[in-house]
Amino acid sequence: MFVRDIFSFLDTLAPFSYAMDFDNSGLLAGDPKQPVRRILVALDCTEAVVGKARETGTDLIVTHHPVIFDPLKTVTAGSIVHQLISAGISIICAHTNLDLARGGVNDHLARQLGLKCLEGLTPVPCTDREGKTITEYLGRIAFLPEPMSPEDFARFVKERLGGNVRFASGKRAVHRVAVCGGSGADCLSDAIRAGADALVTSEIKHHIFLLAAQQGITLIDAGHFHTEDVVIEPLCQQLRDAFPEVEVLPYHLGEIHTL
Repeated sequence: MFVRDIFSFLDTLAPFSYAMDFDNSGLLAGDPKQPVRRILVALDCTEAVVGKARETGTDLIVTHHPVIFDPLKTVTAGSIVHQLISAGISIICAHTNLDLARGGVNDHLARQLGLKCLEGLTPVPCTDREGKTITEYLGRIAFLPEPMSPEDFARFVKERLGGNVRFASGKRAVHRVAVCGGSGADCLSDAIRAGADALVTSEIKHHIFLLAAQQGITLIDAGHFHTEDVVIEPLCQQLRDAFPEVEVLPYHLGEIHTL
């Protein structure tokens, strides 16, 4: 099994052509012809992740967030990219393509919250693998099995995702819920138009909480890491099913902590 085979498989799950213009997804360091016996799957490529990859003899790291986002002017000793190259570890990053793809980040976030009857939230024009323009969706909207009060729903989100939450309480019970993993404040207007009682996302600024309260929608900031880490285990299992001869390891530790 080679890096190029893993890349091709990921391209079928979440086509890299879906990636938004600002994004940098794909094989960002390494050799497509490198043999792969062990894969480490993580949200971010940090020094700790590279250390874990070295410790476990990993040949390929797969992350959600790009290890190279802004243009690099130097690659010096000690930098993450230099560490990867020096260790002979390749890295594939699936970012906004995995956000938009069916079965990607937002589907798993919705399922983690027990939502049913998923629909797309914010339409985004994409190019498919054949070069045709199609529409995929950033975020999902669906129903809870039973309505909850805003406060009970906030507690439920904290319990299901495992992080801390901040929230602005809406003016009605929460039944129809919109979700957008990561930084999804831009989805608020679409959530309101779609009749959502709540939006679960992260990185919400103070004035957006105030706007949500004025509009009567419950807005929950459940943390960037915890709204996206939900995709790691399912992605590991998909890789194991496709490549049973390759060992696939998850990595779930984030770099940001709360007291």
